[in-house]
Amino acid sequence: MPAERRLLSVNTAAIQTVEIDGRRIATAIGKRSVSSLSAPTRIAVRALGLEGDEQADPTVHGGLSKAVYAYPHEHYAFWQTVRGQAGQQAWDEALPHGMLGENLTLSGLLEGEAFIGDVLRFPDCTLAISEPRQPCYKFAHVMGFPQAVKLMSQSGYCGYYLSVRTGGSIAAGEAFELIPGPREVGISELFKVKMKRG
Repeated sequence: MPAERRLLSVNTAAIQTVEIDGRRIATAIGKRSVSSLSAPTRIAVRALGLEGDEQADPTVHGGLSKAVYAYPHEHYAFWQTVRGQAGQQAWDEALPHGMLGENLTLSGLLEGEAFIGDVLRFPDCTLAISEPRQPCYKFAHVMGFPQAVKLMSQSGYCGYYLSVRTGGSIAAGEAFELIPGPREVGISELFKVKMKRG
């Protein structure tokens, strides 16, 4: 029986400037939970993303096809472990939701089960899977060690971007239904191809 598909956290961030390798860089990767299981605030979902969320580089995250980024919570234990090994956090310190730069922290839908065109139907909005996330130097900066990009590439724990099919609102704790699309191109397979090219 498949795991329950549920939204654990909704995460947003404003653009801020950080220093990476001596350069001042604008980024909104530092997402933080604005709707959690303990405080399930409703967040508006619009064509270009979530209310209160900004994207610094729309070539990477943003626009109609990459309005929302979702990440499976099941991978959090992996990142907690490798950050501990890299000396970036205590072994028993839990990563906060949004740490991977995601807008939606989900459970029950891993990359191997996700295909381009699949639809995630929430009670008040529908989102469609559009493509895998490709990690960059900003991800390595947030995670705190340079090997983070390589580890995401090797593990395939990339998450997936979503376009907004039907706007509305969303809140942590909601279950969602996966409505299969054509199922011709899988997120895992496309991620491997993109990382080989990159």
